[in-house]
Amino acid sequence: MSGDAILSRWVAPARQRRFIDTLTLALPVLIAAAAIGGRLAGPWAAAMLVAFGLAAAVLIARRRAARFDRNWLTSSLDRTRPDLEDSSALLFAEAPSLSPLQSLQRARIAERLDRETPDKLAPGWSRNAMLVLALAAIAIVAAAWLWPRAGEGPPTLAPSQEGTPARPGVPRLSAQNLRIIPPAYTGLPARDSASLDARAPQGARLEWTLRFDPQADAPHLAMLSGKPLALRRDGANWIASRTLDASFLYRVDPATGRGPTPPLHRVDAVADAPPQVKAITPGLTLVKAGQRSWTPVFTVTDDYGVAATARLRITLAIGEGENVTFSEREIAISGSGPARDRRFAPPLDFSRFGFSAGGDMVVQLIVRDNRSPSPQEVRGPSLILRWPSAKAPESGGLEGMVNTTLPAYFRSQRQIIIDAEALIKQKSRLSADRYLSRSATIGGDQRILRGRYSQFLGGEEEGEPELPTADADGHHDGDGHDHGGPPQQPGVGFGAPEDVLAKFGHPHDDSPASSLDPETRAILKQAVDEMWQSERELRQGHPDKALPFAYKALRFIKEVQQATRIFLARVGPELPPIDPTRRMTGKREGLANRTLDLTPVERQDGPAAAAWRALGSGPDAIRGPVNLAPLEQWARTHADRLPDALALTGAIDAVRRDPACAACRASLRAQLWTAMERPLGQPARRRGGDAAGARYLRAIEGGRQ
Repeated sequence: MSGDAILSRWVAPARQRRFIDTLTLALPVLIAAAAIGGRLAGPWAAAMLVAFGLAAAVLIARRRAARFDRNWLTSSLDRTRPDLEDSSALLFAEAPSLSPLQSLQRARIAERLDRETPDKLAPGWSRNAMLVLALAAIAIVAAAWLWPRAGEGPPTLAPSQEGTPARPGVPRLSAQNLRIIPPAYTGLPARDSASLDARAPQGARLEWTLRFDPQADAPHLAMLSGKPLALRRDGANWIASRTLDASFLYRVDPATGRGPTPPLHRVDAVADAPPQVKAITPGLTLVKAGQRSWTPVFTVTDDYGVAATARLRITLAIGEGENVTFSEREIAISGSGPARDRRFAPPLDFSRFGFSAGGDMVVQLIVRDNRSPSPQEVRGPSLILRWPSAKAPESGGLEGMVNTTLPAYFRSQRQIIIDAEALIKQKSRLSADRYLSRSATIGGDQRILRGRYSQFLGGEEEGEPELPTADADGHHDGDGHDHGGPPQQPGVGFGAPEDVLAKFGHPHDDSPASSLDPETRAILKQAVDEMWQSERELRQGHPDKALPFAYKALRFIKEVQQATRIFLARVGPELPPIDPTRRMTGKREGLANRTLDLTPVERQDGPAAAAWRALGSGPDAIRGPVNLAPLEQWARTHADRLPDALALTGAIDAVRRDPACAACRASLRAQLWTAMERPLGQPARRRGGDAAGARYLRAIEGGRQ
């Protein structure tokens, strides 16, 4: 047997035992570190400590096992095996370098070597160290879990900060503590607050622990807006708890009607913000030559964490005009990074989704946060990947430009049909009100699309007539000229950036702006009529009855799209003719006053303005008590738009309790000034002329320069 084989066979048991022994010694240390980390910083910290500790333990164990090498083996064999005659080094010597006597000795000890097993040389187990470390780990784990953490165990009361004077026989607050237990989904630890004012996540559990001196009989927490919260006695302390649903003001009332009024305290509820989705990839991307996949990138941030998985909605539009084929699907994707700032970058293979030239791929990320219950769902911005068709645009050489945006209107009717069919499938899962609202929304889209098509029929659309823009005798109703209605504002969802014809075209029937032949106009008129029927049913909450009309409109639109193209001639604006006989005559017959009546701005700050004037020093000021009931009702009604509704409510309460308090009245007046609507800015006065301008004015007035 060679020297390497002998070395490998005899050191393996020793190395294995030392490796396992080292890991066994490290195990109690890892458990104790995990217990301390988990107790102080949570499970994530414990997992990180265990991971790093295990890696360090494996590295140390390998180094300790590597000490069992050839030198150790020869010294151990010579020390423990007298029959080897201190010649074990000859087992690892090279045969050609040995003398005949050494070779004979090597053969003799090689035969004697196998009389014992390699396990005899393995080191013993570290039993004493293992026992000591195990007992220490048990003590550390017990201490870590039994040691009270902030927000656990009996609270430590802090001295009261009420500042109310002591009166004989009247209870007053002497010690206090407010424990805040956030919802589990936030991952925040419970904490104790020495102050009775707090700011906590919405849905947190609030626990008051109060002590009074002398002992109170029936103390309670008086809510400024709502029912009082009773306190229950627990030994020398009084305890109360409630869930923080909304911000509120309260005061600790030890004895109602006795002693001074305690100060107000404020608890603010911090609502869970919805996730924020940001698209890193540009909104519109074109497919490059040879590209076979696309990776849109989104980043999602949230105050308490985003779910690890999300949904990616993929919509494909393949084809042109009414030959467009739509398909929609959703796939589950996983994000990377910490929970509060995740990154989603799903690779999308074109062959997997059937994406080809001449189509668009629209993706939208749908994410949820970790709120429980009812997680908040947010849809991110849509990203478009466009694969231009290889077909070059046609050109007829005619004067004018081809309106290529009209097919974008024509294919919108198909999307309305898709939305209506999807709503019908979801009817069983939606409430009646929600179903009606969704149907009415689709009906609104149908109305917008119907208005778009009406523009191509000579202005047959809804709207109020415009005021005349010239003399009444030059351009008026009934002159045989069809004016139509005012141009419709671009809709949100149907080609608003592409509405070239509606924005720049002149919708008169006898204008060269529209060259639809009579037959095509008739077909388009039938499509508009069917759209009106579809809109009526959708607004009444009957998408199933609207589908037949929508399909008929789609068929008529196909015929229009296949029938002709629309050309916009390059013409200037058509202004009404000017009557030269009226010029320089001074005649004003038939001219109407064009001054429009100014509609006063409706303001909703009446009670606030009246209270502000009453609290001031002007002619409307009231020195005594002020009627604050209308102001309080106004504050409750407009709480959503006030900068600080709780502060205003507290200021109202202070003035009501002490009408003669000048500081309280000034504080309330300041709160009202910030709460009322800002007045509209007045036009700035024009600057006066300089010296040169003054000389010019005097010159034209005939004065001296």
